[in-house]
Amino acid sequence: MHSLGKGFSLLLATGLLAGCGMFATTPPPDTRPPLPTYDQVAAIRAAGDREKSIIDVSPLRDPGITSLQDAAQRDEQAGKYADAAAKLDQALKLNPDSPDLLQERAEMAVRLKDFSAAEKLAHKSWSLGPRLGPLCARNWQTIVEMRLQARDANGAATARKWVGQCHKAGIPRY
Repeated sequence: MHSLGKGFSLLLATGLLAGCGMFATTPPPDTRPPLPTYDQVAAIRAAGDREKSIIDVSPLRDPGITSLQDAAQRDEQAGKYADAAAKLDQALKLNPDSPDLLQERAEMAVRLKDFSAAEKLAHKSWSLGPRLGPLCARNWQTIVEMRLQARDANGAATARKWVGQCHKAGIPRY
């Protein structure tokens, strides 16, 4: 009888150890939506290009700011995103409430994978900007992309609705 008890104890211990391994090695499946794999900045800019409303506000430019923006654009095209961001930061020191500069800097933050800053900059740009037209569409598409990056499908859907609010139809002329 004594050997039967020992065998049962050994069997019980082996079963418990096997059970522990079963739970520890299988991670739960990832049910979150996948992260975007496309060029998010291109999607942001395309939203602005698609916006054909009658509102397109283009402020007069300071030549110093324009040269910094042009240099930042060249840096971006060369893949030097940190250099482009630094030039846009310099331009923002000269004009900190410029909606278009804030949006350009938001797009560079996306390139640098600073998603929190990108969303904040886009929202600030929208709050200071015309709230209609191409810049508005880029602002909200940035927020769409950042919500997708955060795997927040509901937030992205809400932001998409705001992209549509940026359109102001013109009066038909016959």
